[in-house]
Amino acid sequence: MKRFNPIKFDHRSIFALVAVFVLSCLYVASPRAHGQTNTNKPTRPNILFVIADDWGTDHAGAYGCKWIRTPAFDRLAKEGLLFHRAYTPNAKCAPCRAIILTGRNSWQLEDACNHVNYFPAKFGSFIEALTADGYFCGSTGKTWGPGAVVSKPGQKRQMTGVGFNSVKRRVPGMNANDYADNFGAFLEKAPKDKPWFFWLGTTEPHRGFLRGNGIKHGKKLSDIDRVPAYWPDNDTVRGDMLDYSIEVEHYDTHLGRALKLLDDKGLAANTLVVATSDHGMPFPRCKGQAYEHSNRLPLAIRWPKGIKGAGRRINDFVSFADFAPTFLDFAGVKSPQGMEPITGNSLRAIFESDKSGQIEAWRDHVVIGKERHDIGRPNDWGYPIRGIVTRDYLYLRNYKPDRWPAGNPETGYLNCDGSPTKTLVLNLRRSGEAPKFWQLCFGKRPAEELYRISDDPDCVKNLAGDPKLAKLKKELETRMVAKLKSEGDPRMFGAGDVLESYPYINKGTRNFHKRYMAGEKVNAGWVNKSDFEKGPLEE
Repeated sequence: MKRFNPIKFDHRSIFALVAVFVLSCLYVASPRAHGQTNTNKPTRPNILFVIADDWGTDHAGAYGCKWIRTPAFDRLAKEGLLFHRAYTPNAKCAPCRAIILTGRNSWQLEDACNHVNYFPAKFGSFIEALTADGYFCGSTGKTWGPGAVVSKPGQKRQMTGVGFNSVKRRVPGMNANDYADNFGAFLEKAPKDKPWFFWLGTTEPHRGFLRGNGIKHGKKLSDIDRVPAYWPDNDTVRGDMLDYSIEVEHYDTHLGRALKLLDDKGLAANTLVVATSDHGMPFPRCKGQAYEHSNRLPLAIRWPKGIKGAGRRINDFVSFADFAPTFLDFAGVKSPQGMEPITGNSLRAIFESDKSGQIEAWRDHVVIGKERHDIGRPNDWGYPIRGIVTRDYLYLRNYKPDRWPAGNPETGYLNCDGSPTKTLVLNLRRSGEAPKFWQLCFGKRPAEELYRISDDPDCVKNLAGDPKLAKLKKELETRMVAKLKSEGDPRMFGAGDVLESYPYINKGTRNFHKRYMAGEKVNAGWVNKSDFEKGPLEE
C-alpha cells in the first residue's frame, strides 16, 4: 500500500491558493456572474435638488433654445435624463413647493393649497422623513413659501433641513446669496458616514430684472426665435425676454458650480441631481395661470450609479408630486415618518429602463389646478381651475368664470407681476390699438377651455365650442373628475368653498380689494402703479 505523502506548501504557494479562492468568491458573488450588467449597485444616494423660481417651458439649450445659454442643465440632460412632459400641478410658488415636499396635490393640502398661507402641521415633508431616517438635510435660498410653517405643540420644524445662507456675493440685479458656495459649506458639514439631501433654491429668474441687462450682456433682440402669440412681438417684449434670460443663466451658473463641487469631492457618481423650476416665467398668461406655458417645466435628472443609460429623452407625463416618492423610494424609506399618504408615484421604472420615449404607458396625462394665488378680488377670493393635460389636448374647467382670472383690473391685476410686457399689454387695450393681447392675458374666460397643444402650445385657440370635439371634451372632463374624486378634491363634492376659506396671512395686504376701494393706500410692491385701472372694467 502506498504511503500518503502530504504536500508541502511554501509561503508563495499558500498566497497563490488564497488569491485563487478570493477571486473565485468575488466572481460568484458578482452581478455579472448572474447575468446582470450593473456592477456598481448603489448605496443610498445623496440627493441634490436644484430649483429655479419662475423658469419657463423649454428655456434651455437641451430643448433647442438658442437665446438662453444653459451649459450645466444641458450637461445633466446629456449625462442623464431629459423630460419633455414634466408638470407642476399648480403654477405658483407656495402651492407648487408644497406639492413637491408632500407628494400630494394641492387640492389635498388644506391651507397649503393656496399662496401666502399656513403650512399645516399634519403634512410632513419628505425632507423631514429623510432626516428621521438618517439623512443629513440642508438647504439654501428659496425653499417653501411665501407663508408660515405650523409646528406641532412643543416642536420646531425643519421642514426643509438646516439652512445654509451665510455666504454672500454681490452680482448686479441678482440675489446676494451665493447658492453654490453655501452648498459647499453644507458639504463641509455633512457627516462622512451619512447620506445627504440638499435643496438649492435660487430666487432667479423671479422679478425684478435689471432693465436692458440682456442687451448689456451682448444679446440681440433678433436672437429670440419666436414670441408667444399672446404678446405683441416688438422690442419691449423681446428686451424683457432677454433680461429674463440673464436671470435663467445665473441659475444655471450656480447649478454648474454645484456640479463641479460634486466632481471635485468624488461625489458625483452616487448623487441623484434634479434640476427644474416651480412654474412658468413671470410674464402675463404664464406664471399663476393654468396653460401649457404655466405648468410644463424644464426637468433634467442625473444619477450615474442609479439611472441606466445617458442622454435619454423621456416622454412620460411626470408630476411634481412624483419627486417625494422617488426620493423616499431610492433612500429606502418604507414608512416615511410624519407624512400623510402620498399621491405621486416613484420614477423607478423610468430610471431602470434603458430606453427613450414613453416608458410607462399609464403615464399619459397629468391633472392640474389652482385655487387662490395672489389677492385683489373681493373677499380675497381666488380663481379656481381644474384641468387635464394629455399628449394632444389641454382641457380646463373654470369654476368661477364671472371673476377676473389674473385679479381685478381696478386693483392692478395682482396675480401678474409688474413688468414692461404687462404694462405694454395693458396700454394696448387702453389705447384701443391692440386689445386682443389684453383679452388673452387678463380678460374673463368661459367656463370651459380646450386647446390642441400639439399644434397650439400657446393655447390661444379655444376649441371648447367645436361640436366635432364635444365627445372628446366630455371624455377629458370625465377622466379629470374621476381622478380628482379619487383624491378627495373638495371642489368635486360641492365643498369647494372650504378651499377659499383658508386665511391669506399677509396682514399688510389682506382684504386688499375692500381696503383699496375705500381709499386706503395698500402696498402691492410686486406690481407697478400704472397697472391699476381707473375703475372697474365691464366686458
